[in-house]
Amino acid sequence: MTMNTAETGPEPRAEAARWAVSAVFLINGLLYATWAVSIPGVRDALALSEAQVGAALLAIGMGSLLSMPLTGGWTARWGSDRVTAVLAVLAMLSLVPPFLMPNLPALAAALVLLGVFNGGLDVAMNAQGVTVERRLGRGVMSRLHAYFSLGGLLGALLGTVLVGRVPALTHIGLVAALTTLVALGAGRFLLSDRAAPVPLAAHPGGAKRRRPPRFLFSPAVLLLGSLCFLGMLSEGAHYDWAALYFRDVLGVAGGQAGVGYAAFVATMTLGRWFGDRARARFGDERLVRSGALLAAAGLGLALLWPAPLPATLGLAISGLGLSNVVPVLYGAAGHALAGRGIAQVATLGYGGFLLGPPLIGLIAGAAGLSAALAVAVVGAALVSLLSRRAFALLRA
Repeated sequence: MTMNTAETGPEPRAEAARWAVSAVFLINGLLYATWAVSIPGVRDALALSEAQVGAALLAIGMGSLLSMPLTGGWTARWGSDRVTAVLAVLAMLSLVPPFLMPNLPALAAALVLLGVFNGGLDVAMNAQGVTVERRLGRGVMSRLHAYFSLGGLLGALLGTVLVGRVPALTHIGLVAALTTLVALGAGRFLLSDRAAPVPLAAHPGGAKRRRPPRFLFSPAVLLLGSLCFLGMLSEGAHYDWAALYFRDVLGVAGGQAGVGYAAFVATMTLGRWFGDRARARFGDERLVRSGALLAAAGLGLALLWPAPLPATLGLAISGLGLSNVVPVLYGAAGHALAGRGIAQVATLGYGGFLLGPPLIGLIAGAAGLSAALAVAVVGAALVSLLSRRAFALLRA
């Protein structure tokens, strides 16, 4: 994909925006990790079963699905810079209410709100990332996702230190305050990309431009979106259930239950940091196929050898394998598809990230957490098997 920076703006402004949107990705990852390592404490405080934890996580997915289909329109109307700046602040602040809730219905309501702001932010910050990429004239999406993973690593390490040692609200309040300040600062440097209105006279005969159907999925969108769904289902399984797996199945106590999660996020961060180089060297299809297969093998090892050391190694392998699956699929969508098709791929993908973990919770309630996490193994294996067809469809 060729980009011309001379047509789109000065390099220093684009570089400042790259750092700003990187900061937004980082605090978003930190927020997710803070929630993930706090799930056991919330479960114990409200005496929730695994099925009830799954229902609570489903509330996040429901909230996200309310806002994500609308965010594309918001970014077109106001620009991804403004939408990202506003939603980043609201998302960081929405981390606090779930920890104030006295029962499951109130917790679910608070998590719906968290999902609304985070779902919209996920779409808006990726749209801003595409704008920055175009202005710079080079690919940066894998590195942006690396900052999300780095934020997850920081959140996991902070949780390992603070969970069980300080009150939960102290931990959460500290994270919310710091990330909100970062969001306020970063929002000032994002790039405007609001679409200019096209006058009716610009169309043949002055006729009103016909809009494409909003919810019509092409075969390429469906297949790419399905692969993103499966890849992000596997990611979400690690984010939301790794700490509980180490605590409940492996018997790892306290904040140390986040060690496996931290290993997963560390290798995912490393893989994404060098993902743009790997993509250039090995190609999109090979990177997705081999990475997804490696992820299935790593998580399979963690489940088949239920001891802390091999499970930690397995999650580290899984994180490395999954690291570039979704960023590469997004890059492929950005190269082959345009406009609404890209947004549809992203929305389908985040559906796996948000709806997969609650599904695993429901299965865990009936068959146990180890059996439920096998769903993520199958999902990663399917990505490896189906990716050849997806890239062939894009080349057609």
